[in-house]
Amino acid sequence: MDVIFGNLDLWGTAIKNTLLVFFGGGALALVLGIIVGAMRVSPVPIARGVGTVYVNIIRNTPLTLVFFFFVLGYPALGMPKLSPLVLGILAIGIYTATYVAEVLRAGINTVPVGQAEAARAIGLPFGQVMTLVVLPQAFRSVVPPMMSVFIALLKNTTVAAGFSVAELAALRATVNDAAGRPGSPMEVLLWVAFVFVVLVLILSFIQNRLEKKWRIVR
Repeated sequence: MDVIFGNLDLWGTAIKNTLLVFFGGGALALVLGIIVGAMRVSPVPIARGVGTVYVNIIRNTPLTLVFFFFVLGYPALGMPKLSPLVLGILAIGIYTATYVAEVLRAGINTVPVGQAEAARAIGLPFGQVMTLVVLPQAFRSVVPPMMSVFIALLKNTTVAAGFSVAELAALRATVNDAAGRPGSPMEVLLWVAFVFVVLVLILSFIQNRLEKKWRIVR
């Protein structure tokens, strides 16, 4: 326990930054994923093409390379300077958005076509058809795969440790022999793994609650 209580400031910073990357990246991924998912099923060929190109390029690029672009390539473009934490949120959010988009696209395809056609028949434009009719039903059907995407996002936050973000995976390098005896780095890793297990269990609990709630609504 000395590994934790002897380094509470480091653990506090690491957990805070991990949660910031998770929630910030998750919010960005959800918003961008909804937009791209809608583009993927849009009746406009250009929108479908842009969505397809975005998903195929970003999803097939390793996350580490996406981080390299934001940490090394972004400043080289002469863009406004951002902190490593913000760059990490952008990288993981843009990357995860492709998976959110594909999960949503699968959910949209489960909604009966007749409902969208009926909505268009009463004069609703494509945007309102999606937001008022299709997406609410699609979200209910994709709760398990969507939560799997966010669990993967949580674990992917460890990649940020290699790019100057002081999150949980970086603790092994910052807490050196915290317990005052050999083997302390391994203890740190085990505690980090325990924290991630707890966080994943919380997400799983939220998933179960959402599934039960929306099952009743149906």
